[in-house]
Amino acid sequence: MRLTSFTDYGLRMLMRMASAPERGFSTSELATEFGISRHHLSKIMQRLSAGGIVMTKRGGGGGGMLARDAGDISLGQVVRLLEEGQPLVECFAPGGGECVIDGRCKLKARLRSAEAAFLKDLDRASLADIALAPPATLEGAIP
Repeated sequence: MRLTSFTDYGLRMLMRMASAPERGFSTSELATEFGISRHHLSKIMQRLSAGGIVMTKRGGGGGGMLARDAGDISLGQVVRLLEEGQPLVECFAPGGGECVIDGRCKLKARLRSAEAAFLKDLDRASLADIALAPPATLEGAIP
């Protein structure tokens, strides 16, 4: 299986947020840390906020922070939210996409089973299990 970059970047953001759950992270700060587009991260932050994974606050001391304890957020929940609308294969799309062998294909059931097993395994781990250590800071600098 391959996750979209949207999900990959979202997981990176959440791993960092889980390392310091008491503070807010701006998308600009996270974009700089990970070398990713701030605009792209803003869209991911919006999706995570709408899904109840993060909460956002404007102004000084604002930014995104986890909406609940990292131990209560399963990786499967995050992947389902961020991969929403991204079918594993064309025939999983609403209406079956353009697949001409739908109805005769024996692969579809196997792929559904594999996808379910993948997500079930991710459900067994939480965001707390994969929290990043804060990045190294310059000697003497305050993190």
